Amino acid sequence: MKAVVLNEVGATLDYVDYPDPTPSGSETLIDVTACGVCHSDLHVVEGVYPSPLPMIMGHEVVGVHAELGPVMVYPCWGCLKSDCWACSSGQEMICPNATEAGLFRNGGYAEKMLIKDKSYLVPLGDLDPVSAAPLACGGLTAYRAVSHTLPILNKKSRVLVIGAGGLGQFGIQFLKLQSDAKVIATDMSSEKLERALIVGADGVAVPESLDGTFDAVIDFVGAQSTLELAAKHVARQGVAVVVGLFGGRIPFGFGAVPHEARFMTSIWGTQGQLGELLALANKHELKHSVEAISLANAQQAHDRLIAGTVAGRIALVP
Repeated sequence: MKAVVLNEVGATLDYVDYPDPTPSGSETLIDVTACGVCHSDLHVVEGVYPSPLPMIMGHEVVGVHAELGPVMVYPCWGCLKSDCWACSSGQEMICPNATEAGLFRNGGYAEKMLIKDKSYLVPLGDLDPVSAAPLACGGLTAYRAVSHTLPILNKKSRVLVIGAGGLGQFGIQFLKLQSDAKVIATDMSSEKLERALIVGADGVAVPESLDGTFDAVIDFVGAQSTLELAAKHVARQGVAVVVGLFGGRIPFGFGAVPHEARFMTSIWGTQGQLGELLALANKHELKHSVEAISLANAQQAHDRLIAGTVAGRIALVP
């Protein structure tokens, strides 16, 4: 089969002939239909994660299974040990011994993909596989982040979405579909703010123009400036959810943040939430653009993502 392999940190991706994977035990195989390209893939190349190299990358994977038909891969592969509290509670994305597909095990930048267990395959329904691929990470991450805020939201609530890129646009739509809250998006890019309005934001503003406090703040950037923005605008007893990986840090302590405001991180999502998300996407058309690019041009896709010239998302197609 053809596959895209990262041989060492910082290296150019290699499009190569690779041995077909052979399932054993509980493993199973899918023919890959499409694999989304995510910023986490760039972090693998940068060496942010201790990924075992060489490795086939890619974790936003849809494909076809011999028995189940069109499926999406739940990529958060936990250890599945009976004494693991994370796996036993269905929260494999925070299992300390997880080996996520495309980050720590061979992923979907290939024509075929070996799956740890058939239980990690979620039926795709009637969704277009190329458009659906980014839901496996970008969509699921935004879905879980939004879920942390829903219990405190009502029709009088205001939510601030920081970062109106791909994940932020998903977040806006999930908030509007699942709550009556007023959603405001902020970003430095006028183009992204225009897109935020198209996907359903009730209002947009550049960061310096924001006014007042918000019952919930979801930071899809996670930089120093955006965390400071979240701390400035989250209401007392509100919640600030940080998703972005840009390494920001802010002081925390009594008086350093609004009284009784909760600050938390959010990581990926559960397998149950992926099922909920696909059901939502099958019922409501999500507004997001996905550009299909040949698997052979994976390096070009990475280069464009680094340069910031991708309008929506990219999916590699074998």
